[in-house]
This record gives sequence, C-alpha cells and structure tokens, in this order.
Amino acid sequence: MPLTFRKSFRILPGVRLNINRKSWSITTGGKHGTRHTRSSTGRRTTSMNLPGPFGWRKTRRS
Repeated sequence: MPLTFRKSFRILPGVRLNINRKSWSITTGGKHGTRHTRSSTGRRTTSMNLPGPFGWRKTRRS
C-alpha cells in the first residue's frame, strides 16, 4: 500500500494552501460561491457546488 501525503492549511478566511508529495496549490473561494484553484504544476481549476447532483468543474492546464 503506497504512502500518501496531503496537508491543507487555512491562511486567511477563504484562502487555503494545499500541499501534497509532488506539488502545492492555493484555493480561493468558499462554500457558497465559485472556487478557484491554482497549482504549482500549472493546473487551474474552477468549480462550483450546485444543489443536488449538479456539481460543476472546469480544469485548464497551462
């Protein structure tokens, strides 16, 4: 079974620093709006929770 590492820190209200074994990312946004994530590998993700099974996510690689 492989070892995994993932840690998340709340820097400011609505801003989170996520660290894993290979990269890090910063997430801005909250529960009730759009969430934007930028990764150190160049991935940008925009996501929003909608009621029911209608979650929405768009990922872009640079």
